Amino acid sequence: MSKEEDEGCVSNGGADDKQPNEESEVKEDKLDESSRPESSAKIVKKSFALKVFCGCVAAVACGMLYAVYLSTYHDRKFWFSTKQELEREITFQEGSGLYYYYYKHLLAAPSLQRGFYELMLDNKTISGQTLNIVQRLSLYPELITSFLYRVTSSQDFVEPIYFYIGMVFGLQAVYVTTLFVCSWVMSGTWVAGMLAVSWYVINRPDTTKVEHAIPLRENWALPYFSCQVAALTGFLSNNISSTTEMFCFLTMSATSVTFLLVWEHSHYVLFVQGLCLFLLDSFDLLPPRKVYLSSLFLAYVFQFQNRALLSSPLLSLLIGSVLARYFQVELAKLIPESESDFVLKFLEVKFGLNTTTDFITNFLLCQEGFQTPGQDLFLRLTQASVLPFYFLVLTVCLLSTIQTIYRRLSGEPMKTSLRLEDGRIGEQPEVTYHVFHTLFFGGLTLLFDGMKYLWTPYMCMFTAFGVCSPELWMTVFKWLKLKSVHPVVLSLILSTAVPTIIGFSLWREYCPCVLAELSDLREFYDPETVELISWIRSQAPAATVFAGSPQLLGAVKLGSGSAVTSLPIYSDINLLKRTEDTYQVYGMRSAEDVYKILTSQKTNYVIIEEAICNELRLNKGCRIKDLLDISNGHVVYDKGEIYSFSKHGRFCQEIKLNYSPYTNYFTRVFWNRLYHVYKVNSVISFQY
Repeated sequence: MSKEEDEGCVSNGGADDKQPNEESEVKEDKLDESSRPESSAKIVKKSFALKVFCGCVAAVACGMLYAVYLSTYHDRKFWFSTKQELEREITFQEGSGLYYYYYKHLLAAPSLQRGFYELMLDNKTISGQTLNIVQRLSLYPELITSFLYRVTSSQDFVEPIYFYIGMVFGLQAVYVTTLFVCSWVMSGTWVAGMLAVSWYVINRPDTTKVEHAIPLRENWALPYFSCQVAALTGFLSNNISSTTEMFCFLTMSATSVTFLLVWEHSHYVLFVQGLCLFLLDSFDLLPPRKVYLSSLFLAYVFQFQNRALLSSPLLSLLIGSVLARYFQVELAKLIPESESDFVLKFLEVKFGLNTTTDFITNFLLCQEGFQTPGQDLFLRLTQASVLPFYFLVLTVCLLSTIQTIYRRLSGEPMKTSLRLEDGRIGEQPEVTYHVFHTLFFGGLTLLFDGMKYLWTPYMCMFTAFGVCSPELWMTVFKWLKLKSVHPVVLSLILSTAVPTIIGFSLWREYCPCVLAELSDLREFYDPETVELISWIRSQAPAATVFAGSPQLLGAVKLGSGSAVTSLPIYSDINLLKRTEDTYQVYGMRSAEDVYKILTSQKTNYVIIEEAICNELRLNKGCRIKDLLDISNGHVVYDKGEIYSFSKHGRFCQEIKLNYSPYTNYFTRVFWNRLYHVYKVNSVISFQY
């Protein structure tokens, strides 16, 4: 073999040796490239899990801190821990102590079943009537709380009243947590949740009544509604899995049913929510898969064993089927026509379409919750910086929603996957729902001051979502056609910078005030009411029936357990009529007329309050005695002024003079600075 051939063989052999090495290197490069997406996906999953974990911790921490704050503030405000049981119970204002009485009754019963049966056939609350008091007063919270108190053996380490208010404060923690979660889900950052909670706590006088009337039904119900809204927000989102969607659906169902059971006015709230969802469906702002499920859900919820719901037009509004109309016609027969007529009459007078001398209608219109809110509400919201940013967020989202509606009506298909660069925040179904939600409840707040407790919390949540949402800022920059700075980068910067600045300003201005409230010792002192109820406990027989103002009778029922002629419940027409009859002691009626009214209600004692009899108020038309004079026809109009005139003096003033014929029918048995108690004589003694 020649030398050249040997060299060729050597060279070929070397080439052959290099081929396996090159192939192995290529394989390694391919493995590296395939492993990179897997590693990056793992990193994304870990970062997402960490983000969710931190957000959940922050949400739960906010709720727990708020519950601790409420408990501490409540104890400092009323000196709750240092008072006796009767003095603690009197701190439940606005007649709300009535609900706590039934909680005590259930605990005092030999068994929960026995206590429940007694409340189902209660003849010891309203004189001369046997009521299902559980249904009439929506006492399901008391049933559940008493059950938990029994089964957990809490009587060994906590007093019943602390367990009760602890349950309410715990629900308020859930309320705050769900507002946090709702804002977080919509914006994508839990900073929005922190800001929503901060605004909620700062505007506490306009977001909740829990500080002064703990047992009120709305304090039990609104946390469930907040859970339902948070679940609905997740349910409407486009980028969720089928498992998450089913979880949200089940959560909505459970919380909606609970909401309906706990509060007698809940169906009105769900009716407004139903209108919001109906608008979303009407304008084709929901993906097709959501339309059927949301309609099915609403049909299920709004037909839940509630006669008012089943007879309302909401059922046909949402379902629009012949079957639903048939049910409405049949079930409408179960509803007294007088109730629906009264609601229509009330709305006519409220909106200035009619006038009336009816006491009940005018009495309800004079209640704070049904009056138009004053300017101080909007001043407080402006000082807390929430109202200006709310208008900014609402304007952007509303205009974007209008653009989306125009695209739908023009036949443009709906995009289910949106990018930040699109700048279309109005195409997100959950955002569109909250736009309608806040518009409807905001409009109702402008008419009824009591609706602010349904509007203000979600205004705080909606505003926090907006300022922390890059999509909102991107939508604005899309409209402005910003080119000098990359709009995506600027929107990300603003969505972080703006809430940071707001948070620091709120911390600097309001944090010292909040902490000062905890260190400020106050005292709720009402010795006259304590003296009155103590006298009733010691002197009045067990089967005694008391008449008086509804709020006072709630305290009497709580403190003594005696039967009463009326209750502080303004959703029952029959109770309101009994309240009107009882209030006649403040009208210009004869002693004989008042005696006949009280004996028809089987009254043994009547309590006259100085605060009502000699009430001084700038708005004279809303005083109880003015409403009675108008209703009884004891009013004379002269040159634009209103004067009361009757051949009889005002009963509550004349009876104090202790002369006939008042002494023939009534005998004073107790009095102090605020209250006068008169026994209704069973045998009339004629003195001259």
